[in-house]
Amino acid sequence: MLNIALFGPPGAGKGTQSEFLTKKYNLFYISTGDLLRKEMAGKTKLGIEAQSIIASGGLVSDEIIVQIIEKTITDNPGSNGFLFDGFPRTYIQAYILEGLMLKLNTSLNCLISLNVPEEESVKRLLNRGKTSGRSDDNEQVIRNRLKEYNDKTLPVLQFYKDKGIYVEVDGTKSIDEVHKQITEIIREQLSKSLFNIVLFGYPGSGRGSQGKALAKHFGLEYVATGSMLEQEIKLNTETGKKITELYENGQLVPDEIVVQLIEKKLANSKDVKGFIFKGFPRTLVQSYILDGLLKKHGSSLSMIIEIEVPTLELIQRLDERSKTDGCMPYDSSTARIVKRLQEHEQKTVPVIEKYNLLHGVIKMDGLGSFEEVFNRISYAIENGFKSMR
Repeated sequence: MLNIALFGPPGAGKGTQSEFLTKKYNLFYISTGDLLRKEMAGKTKLGIEAQSIIASGGLVSDEIIVQIIEKTITDNPGSNGFLFDGFPRTYIQAYILEGLMLKLNTSLNCLISLNVPEEESVKRLLNRGKTSGRSDDNEQVIRNRLKEYNDKTLPVLQFYKDKGIYVEVDGTKSIDEVHKQITEIIREQLSKSLFNIVLFGYPGSGRGSQGKALAKHFGLEYVATGSMLEQEIKLNTETGKKITELYENGQLVPDEIVVQLIEKKLANSKDVKGFIFKGFPRTLVQSYILDGLLKKHGSSLSMIIEIEVPTLELIQRLDERSKTDGCMPYDSSTARIVKRLQEHEQKTVPVIEKYNLLHGVIKMDGLGSFEEVFNRISYAIENGFKSMR
């Protein structure tokens, strides 16, 4: 998730840059003024409360503003992140936003400040006033607005300088040059983000072999629940002993054990670009668990890929695999193969449908040689990396 605060004095060009950022990076634009007007127009509980305060000549409290912002963030889970325009406006609001971000298991990546000298701001706004028809575009009002901005904003900027996430941009440059400066800043921020992929597909689709090869090719960490469980058994850990006991009794390994292993993997994987998940999530419950795990580690899913192979081809592949060293327990008979395919359809297809609604799932043709399928998936991932960066 990419969260940015964009600052700059009146006339710095925040509106133009905000439009560019929201479109390019699929960010949800948050301007407290716009949000308040939307709430009031919709006659929501918070909107009615804000309307009453404004009508009596008062200022809308931080308590109301933070509730509206929290509601906006939670109501837009499909966004890649949020662009805060002119918020926080005060030192106190900076602490409020910090607390809100922590509550939502995310954080502000950076504050970008468009630096424009006062005389340049005045010049720009006076020029705008010639065509805008705005009564506040006169020199006295402009200088008052700039003074208010400086008085209130300097402590906020210092707050983020102290946190080490303040970045200054020369706002006197052309629009394109400012675009370029901001793009470089965001590219650097995104380079710190993990690129996480879930690889779906019916048994026999080639998820395992493709997942391992893709992880190696792109420098990602391969996370396969089956391999992790086998490793615990091999090391004879306490968890491994529990897993062995479950297997011997014909029981499934509960989510509690699987989640602990995945969380351990995420925590112990240092200096990785991201993860490829294979075999998890298998169920809707596990999909919510994975979303929560990634969010806890300040990350999220970047791409969901489903390898598609016709059913008859799957059965043929699994039958052929049953005659090799790579035979899986469910490969031993046609009846077991069909049962495993049905289980995937009943439990995992709803997960894919959920992700398709939230993020979009890339459907990948799984027919052809290993190299052909690998190249198709690699091309999609490379494009994903480019769009993210």
